[in-house]
Amino acid sequence: MAETHLNFKEMCARFDVTPRTLRYYEYIELLAPQKDGRARLYGPREVARMTLILRGRRFGFGLEEIRQWLEIYQKNGTAAQLAAFVAMADRQMAEIDRQSAELAAARADLEALRAETLRELAAISATES
Repeated sequence: MAETHLNFKEMCARFDVTPRTLRYYEYIELLAPQKDGRARLYGPREVARMTLILRGRRFGFGLEEIRQWLEIYQKNGTAAQLAAFVAMADRQMAEIDRQSAELAAARADLEALRAETLRELAAISATES
């Protein structure tokens, strides 16, 4: 079965990214498409890498961290890459938990301030009536 390749425009459309984003990912060596003259062709490897890159971004990983993680597979294989991912995931989950706690505290503060403001507004309305 022949491998299917996506051109630059198809890759942008498939992953809903801008041409600038795709070119940047190539520039920082996250992706390395085949080149045929000026045309870029993205095979299954690049499609899989793009899927992992976007998933990593969604989870809050930095591009350099993703690049290093992808390199682990090439240098040390699947087991090393999976072990590295577990460590990265543990760190990121702790960070998400910290951010979640900060957001919950900010929401509670905002809710309390809103309630206080409503009481003041009610008091002002009562004295003006």
